[in-house]
Amino acid sequence: MDFFETDKLTALEAKEKAQWIAFAPVVFQTTRILRDSGILQFVESNQGSTFQAIVEKVGLPLYGTRVLVEAALGIGLLTCKEERYYTTKTATFILHDTLTRVNMDFIQDVCYQGMFYLEDSIKTGKPEGLKVFGQWPTIYEGLSKLPPQVQKSWFAFDHYYSDTAFPDVLALIFANKPKRLLDIGGNTGKWALQCLEYDANVEVTIMDLPGQVEMAKEQITKRGFGNRIRFFETNLLDETLPFPKGFDAIWMSQFLDCFSDEEIKSILRRCREALQPGGAVYILEPFWNRQRFQASAFALQQTSLYFTAMANGNSQMYHAGNFIGYVKEAGFTVTEQKDLIGVSHTLLTCKPI
Repeated sequence: MDFFETDKLTALEAKEKAQWIAFAPVVFQTTRILRDSGILQFVESNQGSTFQAIVEKVGLPLYGTRVLVEAALGIGLLTCKEERYYTTKTATFILHDTLTRVNMDFIQDVCYQGMFYLEDSIKTGKPEGLKVFGQWPTIYEGLSKLPPQVQKSWFAFDHYYSDTAFPDVLALIFANKPKRLLDIGGNTGKWALQCLEYDANVEVTIMDLPGQVEMAKEQITKRGFGNRIRFFETNLLDETLPFPKGFDAIWMSQFLDCFSDEEIKSILRRCREALQPGGAVYILEPFWNRQRFQASAFALQQTSLYFTAMANGNSQMYHAGNFIGYVKEAGFTVTEQKDLIGVSHTLLTCKPI
């Protein structure tokens, strides 16, 4: 990946980009309002609309509509010819691209207010922005208590990235026919459910914080899997708490990016103790330097700042080289690395040395 090896912009392009950065919060909020107010939808359905028609349709004050529409021209969401308005390709993605919508909703509902405290988090190594929602040490303790819209956008973001990868990796995990699988950071239980449905003989244990385990129980116990699904509540940051043992496979999806360098190594060392001889740890992660497109790398790099300001203050979307180094320090070797899974993921198969 050579996206970041050279400066490709001319001086004029660089100055233009600098203005985009300077006005980025304004551009974001304006675009969100244009989307949510119905202005973009109306123009898309009525190409060549007059300004008066837009005002009459969306029901916003004339002044407010005017400043939004004029800003949309500069942002590149609308064009205007002979006093008639048309949507652009960028507007089409804002309106219809699931990835773009999920990212925008996550930034608006989960990150926007707390990002004001990003500089404090950089200095302290703590999620200083999380206080806009509550007084928890990390967002994970408070996840089940977040306001409904915030929780909805958080899970939509998390699930969108991981869910697209699940179908591609099920066959890889079950090629070795594991009988007992430990799902660390099982969240709402989506992966556990897919495992239980994929292989009628597997027994899955979800290990997570009490709040997340409770949410997973609500989703899974009513599905009738009986003793094939188990739950184990723990705090993974407490190294004195043991992991359950005797597993053929341990699964972690978009989980270790929630921890610092040293915490990752600590969790992996305890994974070694939980494995049966011949077992493997499977790690599904989006590494920013293993992306096909620069936009994907950009999104992951910026998501790292969510972890800084909102989640825990000390984790990120990792560079694969750094991350694999932690895996080796914890006593594992990567026996297989499969890139470009789903939207942005890499699957690491790790076995004890």
